Amino acid sequence: MVLSRVTADDLDAVHEIHSDPRTSEYHPSGPVTDLEASRAMLDLWLADWDERGIGYWAARLPGKTRVLGFGGLRRAVVDGDEVLNLYYRFRPSAWGHGYAVELAQAALRIGKDLGGTVVAVIRDVNAPSRRVAERAGMHKDRTIPYGGLPSDVYVA
Repeated sequence: MVLSRVTADDLDAVHEIHSDPRTSEYHPSGPVTDLEASRAMLDLWLADWDERGIGYWAARLPGKTRVLGFGGLRRAVVDGDEVLNLYYRFRPSAWGHGYAVELAQAALRIGKDLGGTVVAVIRDVNAPSRRVAERAGMHKDRTIPYGGLPSDVYVA
């Protein structure tokens, strides 16, 4: 898998993936409903790279242009701590191939190089995402309210 910094050209893929109800089953606000919301999300990700030198990647197969998913690290405050927050979301056709685990492991290596604490905040009912975090080498540290819902904090 090839991980590359997101670009403005990734907007359609951002919208396709984040507007799909299957990829947003565990997201408290559900799927993204319009292209402008996807554009705002992508703009935030682009700003992370410009302002912080770290951010989300687009994941593709070697030699292919189609984006399989997005993920990586963002600086965030979680439960009062400054951390590197791990995120991953893939289109359903990419599920079950180990791509999310591969992306998470790459992000954990970057986080280690940066000397930061990497966490993944996962809804307590999101078993698929918990499995990815665990297969990548993370473990559940605690449960916190996050976005008004119980969520598990996984750490590397």
